Amino acid sequence: MADVTLVRDIVRAAYSKWIPVIGREPSPMKADYDEALQKHQFTLLYMDAEIAGLIETTQENDHLWIENVCVLPAQQGRGLGKILLHRAEQMALQAGHSETRLLTNAAFEANIALYQRLGYVITEWEVYLEGTTVYMRKRLTLDL
Repeated sequence: MADVTLVRDIVRAAYSKWIPVIGREPSPMKADYDEALQKHQFTLLYMDAEIAGLIETTQENDHLWIENVCVLPAQQGRGLGKILLHRAEQMALQAGHSETRLLTNAAFEANIALYQRLGYVITEWEVYLEGTTVYMRKRLTLDL
């Protein structure tokens, strides 16, 4: 099981760049990781024996929910987010799901662009606090 402090530190480092964009700490920075580590699956990504990022997921009835995907700032721009999302898609297929879903802040335009390049489509916009939440999903097919 992942260490609570390690997870919290990765998330805080990865999301801190968004504080000036939205004027507050993004929700993942305030999550209860003691509880999340009990209820969700965490996959850690290492590069050269050093932690580089993580993806937090839950299995729902008809899809895999991606609660959080983040990469440490020093590792960003190397395709690691794509690797983590691909891993989530593999987990979804192994569980018999044909879809992954996630949400992000509409102000995180680079994240939305990445998700769209990887095949995610926007399904809903919702006002949240002083901003907007964007819900997205990706339909999966089993590659033979």
